[in-house]
Amino acid sequence: MGHEYAVRLVSLLTENRNEENREAMENYMRNQFQFFGIKTPERNALMREFLKENGKPPVEELTEIVRTLWDQPQRECQYAAMTLLDKQAKQLTREHLPLLEEMVLTKSWWDTVDHISPHLAGRIHEKENADDYLEKWIQAEDFWLNRTSILHQLRYKEKTDESRLFRYILMHNESKEFFIQKAIGWALREYSKTNPEAVRKFIESENLAPLSKREGLKHIKRLEKVK
Repeated sequence: MGHEYAVRLVSLLTENRNEENREAMENYMRNQFQFFGIKTPERNALMREFLKENGKPPVEELTEIVRTLWDQPQRECQYAAMTLLDKQAKQLTREHLPLLEEMVLTKSWWDTVDHISPHLAGRIHEKENADDYLEKWIQAEDFWLNRTSILHQLRYKEKTDESRLFRYILMHNESKEFFIQKAIGWALREYSKTNPEAVRKFIESENLAPLSKREGLKHIKRLEKVK
């Protein structure tokens, strides 16, 4: 089945399945994934309990552990995999980027991609240059990889590479894909908290989708109401 550490974790999640919650959780995710029916607070408590008993996984075994969890049909296993990566975030390096790419491309949906992008891929790029991966992803045919590149700077604030952000957006500003239009707006909204004038100027001068504009201007409009 895979790495023993992951097998133990899957067993814990299986033992705590909740049929009453399962259907609602599967419906919320448009029935794309199976669920154990374990809500976030309970899952977090189980993860704390598991980590207390088993310790954090060794970094050198992390890839195999994550892959074992990612292969499971229940969505909580993917969430658990991301939690384990978060716990070792300081130890993640460029060597983990192929794993993150694999995660983005498989069992893809906003709930996993939107965590991987800023909290894992973005964090690695902050420490080590990951230009080659970011450029590869923004040019890929898969829109989830495009979204990952667009969103990787969400946490950067004043460290945001503005030219990269705007360039990546303009590479996809004509996309009809909802998740790309939404990502563009989200990235602009976050950056507007650091540099509202640059974002306003960019939105006014470029031909963005109405959804992207609306999302991108949300924070700026809130600031205007306060004034």
